[in-house]
Amino acid sequence: MNSMILLTLVAFLGCALAGNPEDVTKATSIYDFSATDIMGNEISMDKYKGNVLLIVNVASKCGLTNKNYEQLNALNSMYMEKGLRILAFPCNQFMGQEPGSNEEIAKFAMDKGVKFDMFSKIDVNGDNAHPLYKFLKYKQPGTGETSDIEWNFAKFIVDKSGQVVERHPPMKDPLDLKAIIEKYL
Repeated sequence: MNSMILLTLVAFLGCALAGNPEDVTKATSIYDFSATDIMGNEISMDKYKGNVLLIVNVASKCGLTNKNYEQLNALNSMYMEKGLRILAFPCNQFMGQEPGSNEEIAKFAMDKGVKFDMFSKIDVNGDNAHPLYKFLKYKQPGTGETSDIEWNFAKFIVDKSGQVVERHPPMKDPLDLKAIIEKYL
């Protein structure tokens, strides 16, 4: 009887950890992760299998906000039917430039005409960084002294097989990624 309880517990813990591995170095692709969308639903990244992804940490009160949201919307319109999916992760770690609740962020995104996928507010750096972002930074550490995200609107490109293939800095305009995105589509 005790072994049955132990097996059940092990199976339960295995399922609970399957969505976000503790050790991101053991993950094989982004499909090993999940995240909560802006409406509070847990979304497995395997939902995006076969698509090229542009993953961006966003903020509503940054000097880069208007241009990035406008250009992300444009990219979404241009390439969604060809298999591009944009995943936006609000983050308040950079001078408090995303202070709102998920509900306020969702309204802001709606007012901006966003049609791409918005997720719940997360940390992208530090001990509490979302496991997906730990994996993104592990696979594409960037050029600085650390792999930390530098600012709002850092951009990661993930290919159709779930591999993190490129990282671009916040100052890179989304529309400047068109040729790169086309290469992976």
